[in-house]
Amino acid sequence: MSLRAGIVGLPNVGKSTLFNAVTRTQKAQAANYPFCTIDPNVGVVTVPDARLAVLQKIAKTNVVIPAAIEFVDIAGLVAGAASGEGLGNKFLSHIREVDAIVQVVRCFEDVDIHHVSGTVDPIRDIEIITTELVLADLESIQKRIDRQTKQAKRGDKEAAAELPVLAKIEPVLDQGKPALLAELTSDEREIAKQFQLLTTKPTIFACNVKDDQLATAGDNPFVQRVRDYAQNHLACEAIVISAQIESDLVELSPEDAQAFLADLGVAESGVGSLIRATYHLLGLRTYFTAGEKEVRAWTIHAGDTAPQAAGVIHTDFERGFIKAECVSYDDLVACGSVAVAREKGVYRIEGKEYVVEDGDVLHFRFNV
Repeated sequence: MSLRAGIVGLPNVGKSTLFNAVTRTQKAQAANYPFCTIDPNVGVVTVPDARLAVLQKIAKTNVVIPAAIEFVDIAGLVAGAASGEGLGNKFLSHIREVDAIVQVVRCFEDVDIHHVSGTVDPIRDIEIITTELVLADLESIQKRIDRQTKQAKRGDKEAAAELPVLAKIEPVLDQGKPALLAELTSDEREIAKQFQLLTTKPTIFACNVKDDQLATAGDNPFVQRVRDYAQNHLACEAIVISAQIESDLVELSPEDAQAFLADLGVAESGVGSLIRATYHLLGLRTYFTAGEKEVRAWTIHAGDTAPQAAGVIHTDFERGFIKAECVSYDDLVACGSVAVAREKGVYRIEGKEYVVEDGDVLHFRFNV
């Protein structure tokens, strides 16, 4: 399962530096000028999960395979992208291809790093990007209304079913708000998925601060404004990161990295929180398999059943699913072994209807 989060932002906010750090690569040229990332760079990142090390001890194995998601570094946006300014059309088509958006906003002053608007104002930056995405969506919705109105007159039932949904979304976009804020029923949301709107994609804000501000980011007025705006205007989350720290950490061993972070007064780099938050933003959950051969985190969607979870390992597992042996992570850790979990009755057998919970440790029985 390969889900993608696109890293977006205005030029020079720290996008490419963050991408390099998140993916532990130097693929994106982090230069101090706009458009240094023209074709989107893609990097696979592992999802930090402290549960894996605990399961490794219980299973007595040397092999640990974490879950992963893809991050895509997308070219810096400028005002007017919706009408083709800068790399506008390319930018918008790249956003269409991702499942969620991580918007990097600059929350620090630095005379040496040029800001495309001349001053640092994260809310203005967020609104520039939101406006461009809203304008692109509004144009696409208006074209669709014209097309589907004609089709509905010809008796097309699907077109007729779309029109009331389009009529609910258009005024929201017209007010400059993302389509995500339109009040739709669950059935209407299913219909709206076909419109592939940019502003229905779940979004998270990454507040980029200087290295000496990470420990006290809660006091940073820029960060406070972004958190407040994200919550009250867009109903989403804001995470604090320092792209520069991440960049420095790339060169260090895990032990040296921990010592470096401790000196700065923080327990972990913001990227760990960002990756985990993005994983949940995409509606993803983790289950584990654990044995002598390996401990592995598998990615599923929230609400997936046991056969669907089995299918992530191999389609044969889903096709020939018989049952799943299941123990929750917490129960297994409390018992210390599968044998004790069986004795205590917390090791269960589940059937086809079982909805897998985040942290379940599973073993599938199947027959093909």
